[in-house]
Amino acid sequence: MDAEPNRLAARTSSRLKLGYRRLPTVETERRREPMRVCMLTYSFYQYDTRVQQYVNALRKRGDTVDVIALRAEGQSKFEIVDGANIYGIQPRVRDERGPLAYLLRVARFFFHSALMISQRHVANPYQLIHIHSVPDFLVFAGLIPKLYGVPVILDIHDILPEFYSTKFDAAPDSLVFKLLLLVERASARFATHVIIANHLWHERLISRSVRAGKCTPIRNYPDPGTFVVRPKEGSNEKFIVMYPGTLNSHQGLDIAIKAFARIKDQLPAAEFHVYGEGPMKTQLVALAAGLGLNGSVSFKDLVPVGQIARLMADSDLAVVPKRASSPFGTEAASTKVFEFLALGVPVIVSRTKIDSFYFNDSTVKFFESEDVEDLAQCMLKLAFDPLLRSWFARNGLEYTQQNSWDVKQHDYFRLVDSMVEENVRPRHDPSSNSAKQEAKSA
Repeated sequence: MDAEPNRLAARTSSRLKLGYRRLPTVETERRREPMRVCMLTYSFYQYDTRVQQYVNALRKRGDTVDVIALRAEGQSKFEIVDGANIYGIQPRVRDERGPLAYLLRVARFFFHSALMISQRHVANPYQLIHIHSVPDFLVFAGLIPKLYGVPVILDIHDILPEFYSTKFDAAPDSLVFKLLLLVERASARFATHVIIANHLWHERLISRSVRAGKCTPIRNYPDPGTFVVRPKEGSNEKFIVMYPGTLNSHQGLDIAIKAFARIKDQLPAAEFHVYGEGPMKTQLVALAAGLGLNGSVSFKDLVPVGQIARLMADSDLAVVPKRASSPFGTEAASTKVFEFLALGVPVIVSRTKIDSFYFNDSTVKFFESEDVEDLAQCMLKLAFDPLLRSWFARNGLEYTQQNSWDVKQHDYFRLVDSMVEENVRPRHDPSSNSAKQEAKSA
């Protein structure tokens, strides 16, 4: 079902050939000295499940983690979350009207975070800097620690040239797109190692910006402590269809709203709950109102991960309607599909390249991308067939058990521990010290 295990084995073999010596086993991970790690992300930590999966894994094994991130409304500048130190250094409202407004905010965040990382490293050195993109150039905020020999990871959540092309309607042959490719290559060259969020983008990245031995694909996995099957708390009288996530054009929420309008009369107890923020929100609210869906389609603000997991578990059906015609949308893996599967909720998914790569027709219910009628029929079919919903739910749970972060996190541990070990070995190698003493006595 998933080609990932074979690829992981191949990558481990390639690292051994390229000099990642004595990769720690799970047993030796427990005996290693705790690390001080800095995570940098231009996102809200409490809503970023990918950053949280790394932080929680490191904290559980005893490492100290500082997270430098955006500050959400009502959040303090410093707080401790599950043992991690969270520094919210800059607020953000997702209302950028163009690339310049976006760039100015990111530039401010970059300089502030670079200064903070440098000061904190000089005062109490980090052993690892893990920087999350977008944008890619945030990796240069780790310059001072890297000059001290500290390994710096660039973790690419969204591949930037394609992301920018979709967000701001820039052509692939445009000057800006080409400049972003240069930034991607420079950032990858600067980083000690690059992590990429899915296998399709891994192939893209190693074809244009980084050698294969320096790049590792790590998917977004549901937090196994948060996304677990649980009894529903909502009313059984309603049939809840749900979408949680960003409200960008490539996510295709307008397609889902139009499809829901076609089936509403046949499902009078159905409601469509949309949780999220983004540039399309105003247009989507207007679309729902124009289709007479007030009261049936509701738009709600973002909520923290623990709370959204509870709400997702109470839904009867999930929909992830991305546009396959979008170069970015068709290759960007939605974490929400994986999370719904882990909660035992059946998911209707647009047939994009990335979802066809990771899932099949027994795991999710596919519909043809951007086909409103096909999506509407899929909604009706699953709404009227509880046995079919249960079948998808069981298959989805089996998939998440086979592809679990509890297992995959050890690939991350082996990677970071080998990098840190390579960095400290020259200063702590007993044979090196003995050689120096022999030279002096001679």
